[in-house]
Amino acid sequence: MKLHPVLEAVTQRIRERSAATRSAYLRRLDAAAARDRGADRLGCANVAHAFAGIAPDDRLRVVAERAPNLAIVNAYNDMLSAHAPYAGYPQVIKDEAHRLGAIAQVAAGVPAMCDGVTQGTAGMELSLFSRDVIAMATAVGLSHDVFDAAVLLGICDKIVPGLLIGALQFGHLPMVFVPAGPMPSGLSNSEKAKVREQAAQGRVGRKELLAAEEQAYHTQGTCTFYGTANSNQMLMEAMGLHVPGAAFVQPRDALREELTREAVRTALANLRARRWAPIGRIVDERCIVNAMAALVATGGSTNHLIHWVAVARAAGIVIDWDDFDRLSAAVPLLARVYPNGTADVNAFQAAGGPGYVIRELLDAGLMHEDVLTVRAGGLREFTRIPAWNEGRAGLQWRDPGASGDDSVLRPVGAPFSPTGGLKLLTGNLGRSVIKVSAVPEERHVVEAPARIFDSQEQLLAAFNGGELERDVVCVVRWQGPRANGMPELHKLTPPLAVLQGKGFRVALVTDGRMSGASGKVPAAIHVSPEAAAGGPLALLRDGDLVRLDARAGRLEALVDAQEWARRQPVEMTEAQREHNAHGTGRELFGGMRRHALAAEEGACTWL
Repeated sequence: MKLHPVLEAVTQRIRERSAATRSAYLRRLDAAAARDRGADRLGCANVAHAFAGIAPDDRLRVVAERAPNLAIVNAYNDMLSAHAPYAGYPQVIKDEAHRLGAIAQVAAGVPAMCDGVTQGTAGMELSLFSRDVIAMATAVGLSHDVFDAAVLLGICDKIVPGLLIGALQFGHLPMVFVPAGPMPSGLSNSEKAKVREQAAQGRVGRKELLAAEEQAYHTQGTCTFYGTANSNQMLMEAMGLHVPGAAFVQPRDALREELTREAVRTALANLRARRWAPIGRIVDERCIVNAMAALVATGGSTNHLIHWVAVARAAGIVIDWDDFDRLSAAVPLLARVYPNGTADVNAFQAAGGPGYVIRELLDAGLMHEDVLTVRAGGLREFTRIPAWNEGRAGLQWRDPGASGDDSVLRPVGAPFSPTGGLKLLTGNLGRSVIKVSAVPEERHVVEAPARIFDSQEQLLAAFNGGELERDVVCVVRWQGPRANGMPELHKLTPPLAVLQGKGFRVALVTDGRMSGASGKVPAAIHVSPEAAAGGPLALLRDGDLVRLDARAGRLEALVDAQEWARRQPVEMTEAQREHNAHGTGRELFGGMRRHALAAEEGACTWL
């Protein structure tokens, strides 16, 4: 299939913009690849230290017999339901590596925080920056430099981008990402949202709300809505960095362990067959565009307009929100998964899952097929669904066929929308993004007076006090990377949804983030430059008329131009800065807040 002209143009624009930085990255990759293997290159004391902790037979195997050494980077903890299954994965990986004549070592355990636990608390102000901490922890683990390949264990919001950014610093190595799958469906996401809205109105108490939440989040596995964690998994498939079809197989499915073993086989096959698809070569501009196309085609998380900018930069590739916007205008919306539908990721998987989406996009010329992946068969392998027949044919893959449920997945020829799920907004309030796939069409344009808040707590207090019972654009500023680490403001969704449900024209405008579960309330988020960097949100005043127009792609304060030009930006108070600097470990992140780039530049702290 001929490549779609918009996809081709965006890719070429990225290629030209990135020529110098990508070339420099590949030169460093080639220089690292040209060295002798670590156990041969390092001094004797270094080698002895590297392998002192493993069994004597393994030391003999890796040093004398020159067996491959596979690094395991593990984001295991049992605070995250999605990561709790990883407890036993290292032993499975080591066992499979031994069976194949290799060894495996746990190179690093990286931190992994649960945004569901920290939503609305001071801990959420560490969340975005935890991505860069994870990247650094990954690099620290791999810096022992004795590994021939790696498998990376991670799923959730900041963890996969962090692992990928860290992995790309060792771009000469073959690497495979290993997911663990979603939890079985519990209370539906729409029912959960309903109870949250009832709680926001005081119609149910804490006991009822907690019971509903515990029914929704009830066992090991990822949360079942299509937020950032599950968007991560879709993007890993689209980039060819998983074993094909591994994303949404549940943790207790018999197939799950076999897919993990297949990840080991895949990493070592890359190494031994000298196909050499190292991760730094796989992640090129075409691979990044494929990820972006998959994101907009499925109505995925807005967080990736920050994270994938940072991932691309780690591979020497420069992308911006214009690229996402142009792709979203050309790539149709193929999936309806909560919050842009009622189905969860288990229903998405049953209807055909990532394999169906990738096949549809490839066949329509809306993804690059001529890319490297971790598999010899390239991206076409990722259009297939795995199955395990123990004692018979073993691990096999099949074509997903037609959609198993056209209320969840549709073909390119009959999409839910001819355009994707994301939109760039520009105007005198800066640049921002909106997830339009979850917002009803009649809510795509909101024009109303602004009510300015300096924190989400202020907005919640105003709601509880009955002060927002009207058409209103709620502006929450001082929420960007430099101000307080850019927390998600997901707790604002239920009260704003209540106001919208009463018939008011309501929107949110903020330099902060929303959750990957951004829902039915129109929200212009990631406003850049942020208020703390002198951005235009600091010029807004209570009562200013604000227009959010997702159809035209505009975000504007309807203020007389001369008056707008005369205004001086307000500044954060010293009390606000002091509050953001202390408690829950925020003291340790002061340097990151000071040096963070803008959201559209990935909010990176390492450039």
